[in-house]
Amino acid sequence: MSSSAACIFCKIIKGDIPSFKLFESDKIFAFLDIQPLSRGHALIIPKFHGEKLTDIPDEYLNEVLPVAKKLAKAADATDFNVLQNNGTIAHQVVPHVHFHMIPKPNETEGLGVGWPAQATDMDKLKALHEELKSKI
Repeated sequence: MSSSAACIFCKIIKGDIPSFKLFESDKIFAFLDIQPLSRGHALIIPKFHGEKLTDIPDEYLNEVLPVAKKLAKAADATDFNVLQNNGTIAHQVVPHVHFHMIPKPNETEGLGVGWPAQATDMDKLKALHEELKSKI
């Protein structure tokens, strides 16, 4: 397990900062968000400190979606978002990978999302497909 002495989420995992813990295993920690967008808004964080998803070993990610599912069920959320941001321009505030499970009970509570879709050039999309496929 990797941690950072200055990281607020690492401090929460260690118990140095109190939280409303909902779930804990050897690899992840889940707790209620203290600035929720809706009732039941929770965070799921790997116990391995890394700023971006690409910094986290796969074994620390295996439980994330099953726990998000459990949290959504526990919150009786029929509509919800699972959100994960990487980097400040992508709206990441805390530099430790974290996943939000945000219930969306109505149009005004929960996550509001804009989706500025772009027109597609099929030739460029095909070239991108080949480029990405060759790197996976």
